[in-house]
Amino acid sequence: MHEVLSRLGEIGIVPVVKIEKASDAAALGRALVAGDLPVAEITFRTVAAEEAIRILTREVPEILVGAGTVLTTDQADRAVAAGARFIVAPGFNPKVVDHCIARGVPMAPGISSPSEVEMGLERGLSVLKFFPAGASGGLEYLKAIAGPFAGVQFMPTGGIEPGNLREYLSYDRVHAVGGTWIAKESMIAAGKFDEITRLAREAVQISLGFELAHLGINESTADAALAGAETMARLFSFPVKVGNSSTFAGTGFEFMKSPYLGSHGHIAIATNNITRAVAWMARKGVGVKKETAKEKDGKMIAVYLDLEVAGFALHLLQK
Repeated sequence: MHEVLSRLGEIGIVPVVKIEKASDAAALGRALVAGDLPVAEITFRTVAAEEAIRILTREVPEILVGAGTVLTTDQADRAVAAGARFIVAPGFNPKVVDHCIARGVPMAPGISSPSEVEMGLERGLSVLKFFPAGASGGLEYLKAIAGPFAGVQFMPTGGIEPGNLREYLSYDRVHAVGGTWIAKESMIAAGKFDEITRLAREAVQISLGFELAHLGINESTADAALAGAETMARLFSFPVKVGNSSTFAGTGFEFMKSPYLGSHGHIAIATNNITRAVAWMARKGVGVKKETAKEKDGKMIAVYLDLEVAGFALHLLQK
């Protein structure tokens, strides 16, 4: 998969933006970055689109900028010349798709049927836009058409909102979602960039879904770990479960049979998508201890971060 498309998947949410005045582009970009959502799809539905892309790429270089609603090869060329890193279209126009492929430009054309998915597969495309998602049958319909095509990921757009965002992103065939609610045309025109930042941050937190999973406590021996768990059981009626390296009291307390990472132990944080969470941490300047990663069925399900808080290591868990 192209590096740009991989990055879209790591971010998970793509604000789809219609902008009337190119002079608003820089403020928009800064608002999205401040909301921890460094990506924007500028739609070619206004005459300001090309210049807005140019301004964004020049003045807010940390944002990943793409062009949406690209209907012609000329629009694709203008978007790329202005600095667009990826192209999105509402439908599957073979002429435009083939043109972008020939130029080596990452593209997600729109599909809403199995036949269109096959057209994408024939061209070696790995990410397709599912549009209009809501009007086409939503997530259940997407699951139905995705089933036979194991090698394709989808970017649903149209009808995505905070209320169904987590549900869409929980489906492992959804690469990312596109949404207009984060930076509406009216918000941009009214200069409500603080609101755009708030909505962007809210969307990111919904997508990651960070929650406390359990507290890990370092003990020196298996007997000490069992004693700690049994104390919690006696006081709070938590069930005790003895494992190979630790003993749990309920699901919230893990007593390690020997000291592991963290001076005192670890704090496990569950997330909706550990791959996106790791990418999020990287944008915050926090790496992971790769040697601690655990996988299941070829996918990461747990990993430790490379820092401690108050003597506790931090540990990400896939929900």
